[in-house]
Amino acid sequence: MSQPGRPVSEFTPQDIEIVSKETLFQGFFRMVKYRFKHKLFQGGWSEPIERELFERGHAAALLPYDVVRDQVVIIEQIRVGTLEQKRPWQLEIVAGIIDRDESALDVVRREAVEEAGVEIGRIETVTSYYPSAGGCSEKLDVYVGEVDSSQAKGIHGLDYEGEDIKVHVMSRQQAYQLVKDGVIENGASIIALQWLELNYENLRTEWLK
Repeated sequence: MSQPGRPVSEFTPQDIEIVSKETLFQGFFRMVKYRFKHKLFQGGWSEPIERELFERGHAAALLPYDVVRDQVVIIEQIRVGTLEQKRPWQLEIVAGIIDRDESALDVVRREAVEEAGVEIGRIETVTSYYPSAGGCSEKLDVYVGEVDSSQAKGIHGLDYEGEDIKVHVMSRQQAYQLVKDGVIENGASIIALQWLELNYENLRTEWLK
């Protein structure tokens, strides 16, 4: 049982034994197969466990928010994960994978220009989380960034990456309604818009000084 002031888990990485690690596929992303053992809550060690892992790396996402107009910038693009689902074109916030020589803040500022054609001012940290730790290594940093939404329009994206991205500007209330209606289905976008709905008054007080 965890004690007050201590981390939730009693275990550390030292309580895991990686028996083997094998690359199954190497392409735009990588798939690896782990064989490992770990300590058990009731004592002792588990039998060897085999799991495939989708290695996607560390990423960052940002919701551009115009504090003056109370508007947000949302992008729309086709996504391979939803090709055969109800909405192949997804409404999302700007995001990108972090390269080794970049910080998360560098990435979201760059992606805001590449995907939405806007420059970001002040940035507020929302959270950092694992979207699907049961089978994917990706960890995602989420932010809200200051923007002039009057500059957000048009079609953007990098041709050599096959990107075709449409920019939408809408009120904060409209965007949050899309979350409540289940139209926005992307996890980072839902988290950022929910955070903004809870914190926009404090953010406006801070940014409109």
